[in-house]
Amino acid sequence: MTSGLALCLALAGCGGGSASTATSGSSSTTLSAQAELGRKIFADTSLSASGQQACASCHDPENGHAPSNALAAQMGGADMTLQGGRNSPSIRYLQTNTVFYFAADGTPTGGFFWDGRAASLKDQAKGPFLNPVEMANTSVADVVAKLAATAYASEFKTVFGADILSRPADAFDRMAQALQQYQLEDSEFHAYTSKYDAFLRGQTTLTEQETRGLALFNSATKGNCAGCHPSSQSPNGAMPLFTDFTYDVLGVPRNTELSQNADASYFDLGLCARSTGDLTARTDLCGAFKVPSLRNVALRKAFFHNGYFKTLKDAITFYVQRDTNPEKFYPVGSDGTVQKFNDLPAAYHANVNTTEVPYNRKLGDAPALSDSEIEDVIAFLNTLTDGWSSTSSTASASASR
Repeated sequence: MTSGLALCLALAGCGGGSASTATSGSSSTTLSAQAELGRKIFADTSLSASGQQACASCHDPENGHAPSNALAAQMGGADMTLQGGRNSPSIRYLQTNTVFYFAADGTPTGGFFWDGRAASLKDQAKGPFLNPVEMANTSVADVVAKLAATAYASEFKTVFGADILSRPADAFDRMAQALQQYQLEDSEFHAYTSKYDAFLRGQTTLTEQETRGLALFNSATKGNCAGCHPSSQSPNGAMPLFTDFTYDVLGVPRNTELSQNADASYFDLGLCARSTGDLTARTDLCGAFKVPSLRNVALRKAFFHNGYFKTLKDAITFYVQRDTNPEKFYPVGSDGTVQKFNDLPAAYHANVNTTEVPYNRKLGDAPALSDSEIEDVIAFLNTLTDGWSSTSSTASASASR
């Protein structure tokens, strides 16, 4: 549907812009007072109704700020027994994302969350505190009452004013502001320390398999991944973000791990059904979800908005064999009919991207990538994980011999 969308690894992920302004990575950051408050709020489980959930619970810094488990959606609520509706995305490399808009050619672009409903990092940060299946606070006042009981409440008042906690709406807004500032200032959210970053800086080389994988990733007739996950530096030297912040309809199989799908009449329609209600009439966007960054994708344990696939191999195989061998991914009826695109009402099946490589294949065609070529692409994707160093790479290579 959208221009230039192809092998869009709609991997777990909650991020148009095409590249960041950063040109070099750093591993340490001196935070401002607001950002330091944001760091504390981000990790504070006492701000949830259960007392067991913080932002970091679903966005684990040790796992690329994505979940550290393979659940289709994380558990939350007042007693941690309620399941979310979507796979929690990574929140790294969102610093240059923008408010949702339609580009000049009509391509939906930008916004935060899988459906772009939040306008900024700050707006996004507010949602989980009041979501009944996440941190489950009953009101803004409820959140701020918990904040007032924290060890850093006095610090919060020093930064935002002595009377700030007596004004819940303002205090809640400043909490979200602090979280946004933390994500903008802490280089861990946009480190640019992967092997591929070092390669682009001329500090290392890729292996033969990684090089083949990069070529397949970029090839318009093979993986075509770069169609919506740009892999090149911008003319000003900015590192690639591996997302163009657009949307695509991929027809991912229905995931029965999600309790909401026990209702056969329920469908998560994504962009056209977001809670803001502004795109309800755009039925051509039903089934569309955000294209996430592929940075740190090798750390993910569940992929796509509904967490259906659990490995990179399975996710990429779906991309290239969805149309050539659909029986591998969708239910097959007693008459042998494959129930393709079974997580969308039939009326919206025409929205699924079937025109761009690698989705332009037909039943029985050869897939765009062979099994060994998929392994090459995976080898390349493994170079996108933050925290690479030549020393660790050498040690790893020695250990493998």
